[in-house]
Amino acid sequence: MWSQCFALMVFALELTFLVMPLVLRADSEGAWCYDSQDPKCGPSHWKEIAPACGGPAQSPINIDLHLVQRDPTLGPFVFHGYDSAPPGPWTLKNDGHTVLLHVDTGPQSRLELQGAGLPLPAYRALQLHFHWGGPGRAGSEHSLDGQRHPMEMHVVHMNTRYRSMTEARGHPDGLAVLAVLLAEKDSDNANFSALVSGLKNVSAHGVSVDLASTFPLASLLPGASGLSRYYRYSGSLTTPGCDPAVLWTVFEDAVPIGRAQVAQFQTVPRAGPPGSHPAPLTENFRPQQPLGGRRVSASPGASVRAAAPPLAPTLARVRGALLGLWFSLWLRQGP
Repeated sequence: MWSQCFALMVFALELTFLVMPLVLRADSEGAWCYDSQDPKCGPSHWKEIAPACGGPAQSPINIDLHLVQRDPTLGPFVFHGYDSAPPGPWTLKNDGHTVLLHVDTGPQSRLELQGAGLPLPAYRALQLHFHWGGPGRAGSEHSLDGQRHPMEMHVVHMNTRYRSMTEARGHPDGLAVLAVLLAEKDSDNANFSALVSGLKNVSAHGVSVDLASTFPLASLLPGASGLSRYYRYSGSLTTPGCDPAVLWTVFEDAVPIGRAQVAQFQTVPRAGPPGSHPAPLTENFRPQQPLGGRRVSASPGASVRAAAPPLAPTLARVRGALLGLWFSLWLRQGP
């Protein structure tokens, strides 16, 4: 009898130790933040809860226009449903790290993306979210030739080949994200008004609200000519788990947003310890990551900077002869 009880106790103890790491891991999945929130859980620590964050093919990056290569296959985008206000409702959420607008309301929404060198069959829009800095400081994640902007918008799409976000995150072509740099202007951009007016209603971490109305998603993107100027590279999500599953499109042309509208984002409360007074969320961007051996491609209409030309052979020979002459004179004169 005692031996049976002892065996049951041992089994229970073993089960406890098996379950504990799972519980701790589940708790730690949400324990990430930006340095502006708490450096102890900032980007340099993300790899401790999501190993992919310390791996290759990470985002965001600086796009050096001297190194990009033109790709004639990067043709025009084909947007489905972007030019009209789809059935709603769209839900705006403060998740403590950013503000998300969920635009996938089911089969009737039909917001899809094709073309532009993306794999078939298509990519379905799920949500868009924003990254921003502090007052007077840059907050975009990507940069062009080192030039950052006050904000950046990401429109996240999932490959329709996959049945869930979890499945898509396991494939290098699982997601396609449109990155739109936002340039601060004196006057408001009316196309952002419906979204910005909803920010006051997500005044706490975890709060969601339905927008009063939807709007054409194309209104937040660059104009028709700007849609043909973009850069493409393979990268990752810019938050944990940092899955290397994203085909990134970074548009060259920035979209204007009003200075007062930027300030509204900078008042959104961030996640904090229970019972604490919510502070404004700022600087919610990941530091840029090494490009490594990855290639960044430019669409035919995008800007490409010419690399410095190699030294002309004749000039190189002349310089070599002068150096040789100087060295021989130095030898003759002695030390």
